[in-house]
Amino acid sequence: MSKGYNAAIASNPYIVGTFACIGCGLFGLDLSSMSGLLSNDAYKQTFGNPDPNSQGVIVSAMPAGSFAGALLVSYIADTIGRKKIVILSGLVWIIGSTLQCAAVDRGMLITGRVISGISMGIASTVIPLYQSEIAAPSIRGRLISIQQWSITWGILIQYFIQFGCSYMNGVASFRIPWGLQVIPAVVLSIGMMLVFPESPRWLFDHHRETEALAVLADLHGNGDPMHELVQLEFEEIRQQVYYERTEGTKSYFDLLKPDVLHRVSLGAALQMWAQLSGMNIMMYYIIYVFQGAGLTPRRSNLVADSVQYVLNVVFTVPAILYIDKWGRRPMLLTGTLLMASFLFLVGGLQGHFGSWSVVDGCHAWVIQGHDNITKSVIVCSYLFVCSYAITMGPVSWTYPAEIFPMRVRAKAIALSTASNWLFNFSLAWAVPPSLDNITYKTFFVFGTFNLAAFIHVFFMFPETAGRTLEEVEEIFGHRQTFTAWRVDRSVGRKTLEQVVELKEVMARANLRPHSPEGNVSEQDVERGSKTSRKLARW
Repeated sequence: MSKGYNAAIASNPYIVGTFACIGCGLFGLDLSSMSGLLSNDAYKQTFGNPDPNSQGVIVSAMPAGSFAGALLVSYIADTIGRKKIVILSGLVWIIGSTLQCAAVDRGMLITGRVISGISMGIASTVIPLYQSEIAAPSIRGRLISIQQWSITWGILIQYFIQFGCSYMNGVASFRIPWGLQVIPAVVLSIGMMLVFPESPRWLFDHHRETEALAVLADLHGNGDPMHELVQLEFEEIRQQVYYERTEGTKSYFDLLKPDVLHRVSLGAALQMWAQLSGMNIMMYYIIYVFQGAGLTPRRSNLVADSVQYVLNVVFTVPAILYIDKWGRRPMLLTGTLLMASFLFLVGGLQGHFGSWSVVDGCHAWVIQGHDNITKSVIVCSYLFVCSYAITMGPVSWTYPAEIFPMRVRAKAIALSTASNWLFNFSLAWAVPPSLDNITYKTFFVFGTFNLAAFIHVFFMFPETAGRTLEEVEEIFGHRQTFTAWRVDRSVGRKTLEQVVELKEVMARANLRPHSPEGNVSEQDVERGSKTSRKLARW
């Protein structure tokens, strides 16, 4: 423990990566805590019977805060380190959850949700960044996709807590679930503080090479710094960091450089498509969806919802196990087509068999007198969720975490995640009025978004599975901007012998790593430019 972390635990990357995912499980807790309350009478009475627009504001307060939290990470991730930011996210969550639990009016509730959102934006940005920098290439996709699984577990656990509390009378039925959200945040902050290591790539970038090598050895070599994978990653990190130092100081303007801007657009777009897939309709507002399908008794609706959340957890498991074998592209292409199909089916069935009716004193588009159609809509909703869970859900977090060069990785991932929360905020606010006004046509809108995502992925998203973060650089060096399907899965992969040869090329080019002060001279920049041309030929 003199290292500031437990070396025995650090030797198991699954424990390290999975524990950090508690931070993303908090989002699942929040998401489910709101969806389970939409038909809760005590909640409605306490907060003034919110109409669809007001409910949209309450729900969207969390992703609005998350948008700000994600952008905040771009300022602090390279300064104070990945580990400390994860700890910070847990502490902020405790404050937000406490305010929600004690809320007596909408203003206090929205304030608590905004603060919780800031925590979630921080966690959802830094955790995939942290995971990508500690994971071996062969399991990186698996580790990062566990983040999505943790979200599904958060949704499931909180929903059953909500379901159990729904048998209570009064405000305890929603205050208890909100209060219990504090517990995992406490565990996350204390655990990260005492047990888990800092990112080795961050350490190296801050001139702490010895610590970086020790962490790599514990993560990938059972404490042996001479292990082949440890040496391979250490040399690749060294070369990448020294080369990037020749590029000058880190700046937001680096995001506008052609080789980076393209990747920023891919990361942000994928997070956008994940939201526009329609998954949040099925998570935040599933009670409204099943109500429109004709499942109007509250208890029956809650039971049907719980099945969906179980399926979400179960069908994320195959993606975790096989994401590095299947690859990112095939999963995205298959998922977007399946989700579009099921959404079109849901919209078509509701449009053909539904009609305007009155449910709980409000006008709603409902399928009535067609039990088989009601069941068909519910089944299609389940299949949609399964399709998302096994494809888009895990990949949407994995892909943006592995495509950026180190000098801008924190800033670029922050922008990608901010895109997620921006569209999450917009949809959380817009969907209730949409279901209230254009009803079943809402599903056609999101089905069309999935088809657009399919086209975008096919032409512009190259495969990244199986490479180190440094090897991913070579993939985008091929500049197959609109012909991503041509990038073979072998592109970029290197052996230790090749990396050593590359190091010798750099040595012959006489590239000095850095000056004693950690700065780079004009001569170093010139040598770096010559070396970059040699590396390109190599």
